[in-house]
Amino acid sequence: MGPHPIRLVVEDDLRRSRLTVFFRILLALPHLLWLWIWFGVTFYLIAPIAWILALALGRLPGPLWRYFCSLVRYATHVYAFIFLAGNPFPGFTGRAGRYPIDLEIAEPERQSRWKTLIRLILVYPALLLSNLLLVFLSAIPVYDETADEVYYIPILGGVAVMTGFLAWFVCLVRGRMPTGFRDLLAYALRYGAQTWGYLFLLTDRYPDADPNDPAATQPTPEKPVKLTIGDDLRRSRLTVFFRLLLVFPHVVWFLLWTAVVSVAVLLGWLATLATGRLPEFLHRFFGAYVRYSTHLFAFLYLVANPFPGFAGVPGSYPVDLEIAPRAKQSRWKTLFRLILVLPAHMLAAFLGGPLSLVALFGWFVGLILGRMPEGLRNLGAYCLRYSAQTYAYVLLLTDSYPYSGPTEYVEPEEPVAAWPALPLSPSFSS
Repeated sequence: MGPHPIRLVVEDDLRRSRLTVFFRILLALPHLLWLWIWFGVTFYLIAPIAWILALALGRLPGPLWRYFCSLVRYATHVYAFIFLAGNPFPGFTGRAGRYPIDLEIAEPERQSRWKTLIRLILVYPALLLSNLLLVFLSAIPVYDETADEVYYIPILGGVAVMTGFLAWFVCLVRGRMPTGFRDLLAYALRYGAQTWGYLFLLTDRYPDADPNDPAATQPTPEKPVKLTIGDDLRRSRLTVFFRLLLVFPHVVWFLLWTAVVSVAVLLGWLATLATGRLPEFLHRFFGAYVRYSTHLFAFLYLVANPFPGFAGVPGSYPVDLEIAPRAKQSRWKTLFRLILVLPAHMLAAFLGGPLSLVALFGWFVGLILGRMPEGLRNLGAYCLRYSAQTYAYVLLLTDSYPYSGPTEYVEPEEPVAAWPALPLSPSFSS
């Protein structure tokens, strides 16, 4: 399939104004109010008319297409501003080419009428994933003993919410957005825009969950812990159906191994503080544990198909880890490791939401088709990679911080040089 009709264009230079970062939510209030009004009018008044016309004509009329393009583009600008994916204050009209985080939307084409007819049903899985990637509203029940009543405290969640929260502190200190955070937010915004575009009939192409499409446009940092994927996307319907039952022995073994690791990490911390590097036997032990946990969760969340082994042997599983040999580590990073790892743990916890949806959607698709969608598999692999790098960091396998960017850099192919033209022989010239 060709590129998705809705593409995100990133022309951000990563610089952030500390003043506007500090007052970001206050500055965004007019946009939030306008976006709420615009979305409300569109969803309850404009969208039903557009749906009827699209059913009758087989495509969205030009004026309505341009209207929905402006709305989806404006929502992308606003979210990019709020979550610090973009720096300048956005406009209120959603005009193309006016913001460093922008959308390119292909011209309208004919759409399937049956997809249009049941669009609200079809879009529901994408909306669930989009909400977990961007922002969702939840509530925590709190019991008041004096009044004998239960109150609910609303909370905001979502990968973009957590990423923007962490980025707020970094940008205030450095005046610059980390590349990994910006790229993670760009992925969430791209999937959200494709979901809104699908909902508002800009295209009948389903949102693409693959974080590697498109690939990163600049080299990503080399990390001592890398995820390798040799999975062919095929899934056994029988093992998919009984996946939770099959994983039970692994859960018991994982808990026992975790208990031993929890004690051994104290020894490793003291040794690394004293010598500046983790002892070789602990490096092998912790490496096997992190690799095994990756195999286990890849199997549990349907990111891979075969039943994993119990030893975390390198190269023994389609979704595997490459862990660099032990190296010298900074003692001050080692001393404060449990504090430094907290932001990574928070982000890894929020990535658990999309990973759970990957397993849920993959379970149904795997039972029906016997395959895992590549986009979902790659999203699950990204979540596992970030989790593995977080484990490796806290277990002192490396002092390289987990990289939050979801995309992999692909070296552009160099054009093949043409053979130089040869002069004609005198006997062939005329």
